[in-house]
Amino acid sequence: MLRLYSYWRSSSSYRVRIALNLKGAAYEIVPVHLLREGGEQHRPEYRALNPQELVPLLVDDDFTLGQSLAIFQYLETRLPLPPLAPADPREVARMWSFCQAIACEIQPMQNTRVQRYLAHELGLDEARRDGWLRHWIGSGLDALEEELRRRDESPYCFGDAPGYAECCLVPQMYAAERYGAVRDWPRLQAVVARCRQLPAFAEAAPERQPDAG
Repeated sequence: MLRLYSYWRSSSSYRVRIALNLKGAAYEIVPVHLLREGGEQHRPEYRALNPQELVPLLVDDDFTLGQSLAIFQYLETRLPLPPLAPADPREVARMWSFCQAIACEIQPMQNTRVQRYLAHELGLDEARRDGWLRHWIGSGLDALEEELRRRDESPYCFGDAPGYAECCLVPQMYAAERYGAVRDWPRLQAVVARCRQLPAFAEAAPERQPDAG
């Protein structure tokens, strides 16, 4: 059985939980609390597994892999059915661009360690940190809304079924709602609403996790 080291509110962990559910994979959640006692990700036993001291971390027998997009690519090879990427190579490239816009451009701004740095090193109070977050989340999702608007309309971002793009989008929209960064994104919001009706997404939601709270 696969093991996923995860934190309930981590967007990166959330997106991997969705992907594993969509693949129908059997996996065990191993909670890693990012805040308790300075962060369990910094403990020596976890650092021995993942020197990056981040979640998620996927463990498959003697193989360990961090970084959510790398995990997606591994899952697509390890568990090819059902496919979570389009068949057309150009659409695959566009899908990865969409995923990277979230995972590399938007989500890192809300990362716990970034927020701590803003507070403790730069001295930003909560109101200024929240305004900073709303700016970067909002502008990033504005761009993705425009990308979808320029495409032929479909139920999901890249076709008739959810895939890795939705695995990234749904957690990011959860974070946008959490930080009060929501704007008028009709295409993105329609995709997210459809996804939230599906068991794979509902079961991956933060409040459904064993370490929630």
